[in-house]
Amino acid sequence: ECVHQTPQPVSLPPNPTPAELAAAAQQQQQNFISIDPTTGAGFTINNPGEAHPLRPYWEYLSYLFRKLPVLGSDEQLEADYRDYLQAPLQPLQDNLESATYEVFEKDTIKYVQYEEAVYRALCDRKACNGGKASPVVLMVVGAGRGPLVSASMRASARSQVPLRVYAVEKNANAVVHIQALLRREGWQDKVTIVTADMRTWQAPEPADILVSELLGSFGDNELSPECLDGAQRFLGPQGISIPANYTSFMAPVSCHKLWNDVKAYNDREHFETPYVAKFHRHYVLAPTQEMFSFSHPNRATPIDNNRHKRVVYTRPVELGSAIMHGFAGYFESELYKGVWLSTHPPTHTPNMSSWFPIYFPLKEPIYVPAGASVEASMWRCSGAHKVWYEWTVTAPSASPIHNVCGRSYFVGL
Repeated sequence: ECVHQTPQPVSLPPNPTPAELAAAAQQQQQNFISIDPTTGAGFTINNPGEAHPLRPYWEYLSYLFRKLPVLGSDEQLEADYRDYLQAPLQPLQDNLESATYEVFEKDTIKYVQYEEAVYRALCDRKACNGGKASPVVLMVVGAGRGPLVSASMRASARSQVPLRVYAVEKNANAVVHIQALLRREGWQDKVTIVTADMRTWQAPEPADILVSELLGSFGDNELSPECLDGAQRFLGPQGISIPANYTSFMAPVSCHKLWNDVKAYNDREHFETPYVAKFHRHYVLAPTQEMFSFSHPNRATPIDNNRHKRVVYTRPVELGSAIMHGFAGYFESELYKGVWLSTHPPTHTPNMSSWFPIYFPLKEPIYVPAGASVEASMWRCSGAHKVWYEWTVTAPSASPIHNVCGRSYFVGL
């Protein structure tokens, strides 16, 4: 269960020292040690005794163990979710539970970024108005329990630009928390609560800024494009959206534990369902490739949110062969002019924990020989009442197309 790839065997020399094992091999050995996220070790290494011939090897493994990084507070909170399959949210069909909101709200970094984005947008509005702080109409669509309302009001105070805020939320249970927030902060005269679905609500005035947190683990997988395309009717001619754009990324991955958890269901449906997962025992076979991009407001005519992308992942021969169990997905989102949220490993927002990656499984693992490329295609498809993904591998060997016509998984509109 610990073996993620099939590299050349790594053997320790007699009386090994830290300098005698290559950095990559040291990392591999550490990966084998750090299996249990709560204890930091997946097995016990007993002291064989001073005179035992394996004593030098024990000392070396102990050295590698001491080099393991200490889990931070965020990692400790995430430990229970490592290599655990979670179904993506259905935000339009289902109302979120209070516990789900609480998890999101613990991620203060995300709301710091939103506050900074709103602050910069307000400063730009003020500058364009000759330094005059005219009132700005801001609409939070999908306000939840109010964290984006709070972030926007903090940005207003920092920029000294007054706001008229509309908090639009269809979940009546969440609205109760917004009402309590307004009473506690004294914002009743600045924030109007709208208990309605953003798709049917008619705004009383055009908005200057539209703020939302509808992004999913793959960026667009929780219907952010469809929701914001509908909500952009609230914007005035010069109105802006926060977020302004987002792009998904994908990489082939070896993840024996997650794949076997899917296999345990013993049906086609679960192999054609993408899952939110905190990857732990895994190996990324090649660097990520860009997939689907969306921008808001979307002025295209007609608007088409269907997408298709074919990608080729190259792997150097020296990385050896590997077994591929599916794809890991991430996203980057520019909220406003240089303010970013990212789960994409090269640009990951530090200490942000709101989103785990997404996992697209394969029905059968695929053997990737040393030096072989991985070729894959993915489609984002939409119908009258649903949106879904289809994916397939065409090299080094072919897989069937997964989730044809959304037969196993879709997000309901």
